[in-house]
Amino acid sequence: MAEVDAVSLFTGLGLSEHKARETLKNTVLSAQLREAATQAQQILGPTIDRATGTLLYGLASRLKDPRRLSFLVSYIARKKIRTELQLSAALDYVRSHPLDPIDTVDFEKECGVDILVTPEQIEEAVEASINNHRSQLLEERYHFNMGLLMGETRAMLKWADGKMIKHEVDMQVLHLLGPKTEADLEKKSKVSKARSEETDRRAAKDVVENGEAAGQSLSLMEQLRGEALKFHMPGENYKTPGYVTTPHTMNLLKQHLEITGGQVRTRFPPEPNGILHIGHAKAINFNFGYAKANNGICFLRFDDTNPEKEEAKFFTAIRDMVAWLGYTPYKVTYASDYFDQLYAWAVELIHRGQAYVCHQRGEELKGHNPLPSPWRDRPIEESLLLFEAMRKGKFAEGEATLRMKLVMEDGKMDPVAYRVKYTPHHRTGDTWCIYPTYDYTHCLCDSIEHITHSLCTKEFQARRSSYFWLCNALDVYCPVQWEYGRLNLHYAVVSKRKILQLVAAGAVRDWDDPRLFTLTALRRRGFPAEAINNFCARVGVTVAQTTMEPHLLEACVREVLNDTAPRAMAVLDPLQVIITNFPAAKPLDVQVPNFPADETKGFHQVPFGPIIFIEKTDFKEKPEPGYKRLAWSQPVGLRHTGYVIELQQAVKGPSGCVETLEVTCRRADAGEKPKAFIHWVSQPLTCEIRLYERLFRHKNPEDAAEVPGGFLSDLNPASLRVVEAALVDCSVALAKPFDKFQFERLGYFSVDPDSCQGQLVFNQTVTLKEDPGKV
Repeated sequence: MAEVDAVSLFTGLGLSEHKARETLKNTVLSAQLREAATQAQQILGPTIDRATGTLLYGLASRLKDPRRLSFLVSYIARKKIRTELQLSAALDYVRSHPLDPIDTVDFEKECGVDILVTPEQIEEAVEASINNHRSQLLEERYHFNMGLLMGETRAMLKWADGKMIKHEVDMQVLHLLGPKTEADLEKKSKVSKARSEETDRRAAKDVVENGEAAGQSLSLMEQLRGEALKFHMPGENYKTPGYVTTPHTMNLLKQHLEITGGQVRTRFPPEPNGILHIGHAKAINFNFGYAKANNGICFLRFDDTNPEKEEAKFFTAIRDMVAWLGYTPYKVTYASDYFDQLYAWAVELIHRGQAYVCHQRGEELKGHNPLPSPWRDRPIEESLLLFEAMRKGKFAEGEATLRMKLVMEDGKMDPVAYRVKYTPHHRTGDTWCIYPTYDYTHCLCDSIEHITHSLCTKEFQARRSSYFWLCNALDVYCPVQWEYGRLNLHYAVVSKRKILQLVAAGAVRDWDDPRLFTLTALRRRGFPAEAINNFCARVGVTVAQTTMEPHLLEACVREVLNDTAPRAMAVLDPLQVIITNFPAAKPLDVQVPNFPADETKGFHQVPFGPIIFIEKTDFKEKPEPGYKRLAWSQPVGLRHTGYVIELQQAVKGPSGCVETLEVTCRRADAGEKPKAFIHWVSQPLTCEIRLYERLFRHKNPEDAAEVPGGFLSDLNPASLRVVEAALVDCSVALAKPFDKFQFERLGYFSVDPDSCQGQLVFNQTVTLKEDPGKV
């Protein structure tokens, strides 16, 4: 049909000319609308009234199963479906009943067919609702929530027109209350609103201090359990909006239920070509958590279809990180487990005329509008022979691909299913020289494993059509793909390529450098797995992409470590102190509680002798106003000892700097209580301590508008400071890598794997309190 004729047809339905031309740009929608209009004209004649045209447009734009078009058009054209409400019910019905024949009696009952709600019925229903609230209406007048009246009326008259209900409510309220007065026009008192705003401010403060996502108080399991996400039940895939059914769907779902017993099945399918990062933590929690919350199982499946980029260390690291976060896969599988089956299905796809061998080069396929393949319509037998030749290694890399015949949501045409690669595979060696792509492999592996909910991030939404298309083209069980928003952090990059650039530039040591936000880096820095899981729960399972501030994650870390990291004392910048009147001939043993707030968790012992070390910042010769630590005529207490020290002499070196303090001590209960108590160490261990700041200076280092020179130009030169001779009390002497401590008054620290016997190395995990400048 010529464009002019199509525009004329669509405007005849009530569309504006602009809307008609926009509709023509969508080939699927315009074809379905044209067919709907043509069928309606066969019943109504050449002229279609605007109300019917609006319903036909709604039908064409929302119907997913073209087989039902004629059925629904006949109901609309014969005025059996008259309202948008009835149309929505009809669309829901055909989606949830994909098998033929449709039970027309049940369909008409569920969709309100032929039900005509009269004005008299609406009048009576509104009157009944007003009578229920009459006293409150008379008291509040036009400040009353009129939506309540409309809602109650709609509940009584399910198929009534919403505009008619509103009109009747307005008329009857006016009749009862009369015209609005000046008092009615005044806004409600803002007292309650002000109180609400104060509550909101406090809640916002809690978000900053506690790392909680606004309004998010449910645990991850509560968020993922049962109906919380409105996901389909196993075996009811067809009830999902957008799910594509075929004549084989219901039988395949029946077989699927026989195999799984109605069990929820998910999978976490990482590519083993890099290290997992904080965004993957959300994916792990979502996939494993949803299965766990609903008594199901979750597979860990490695998408190992690109041997050029895969390394053994990545497989190991991924398994370690899943286990570290507390999850155990039902089974560890590999896409390569199914290479034989995937190849057999590719041959079948060619047999069915749904795939072909193409010789366009990779550069020809790039861009938004690549030229259609000149080999798209080549004979099936020819493609079969060429595909076999691809497998036997008769083509060089890039000379031939197998492509599928479909158009994806993003307009990409005929995605590649197989390509030639002569890199040996880590599991199959040289058995294969052709490897399947993500677009081909992903849905079919889900089908083989009978996954019920294929959960993936939002960027894969454009691949949903190929997911459904491929399973249906091969007549195999088709799972449902559900998308959720990615989790990102400010002041971070997580791209594998960019992390490799950081390593190559010497900006970080490796994938596990504690300044990165890979999971191995966070573990090395001392972030507990529980804190990361709590953070994911507080972020919530959102559809929109979420970019969070790092301090919210750090708040979750503090919350866990406060209850789990035993206390110790460390001095980063030591100043020697000699107690000239030490009360004993030899060092005393001091009992220090592991957790001062709960002494039932035990104590550890540290020596207290006549020579101790304190932080240089805990002494000032000339203190500024408000300084409460050690100074002339200002004694301080020593934590956990029961003693107070008072300055007698400051011994300076050749440079004029104070090198040693001489003090006297007394029992803390033998005089006035000091203004402050400071930490100290005696007979300490010499350790290396690594202190960290943000790796990047700007919030969005990858944003060219914010950082024109690129992310490598945004590096913070002060992101790492190494204290090579810090002093730590001897209670940590037997600590192992990843053991965590709170160094009193300094922060939380974790033992680094670089530690060796006699030389402990600590990473600063987080400070005790959030730096206000980071909030």
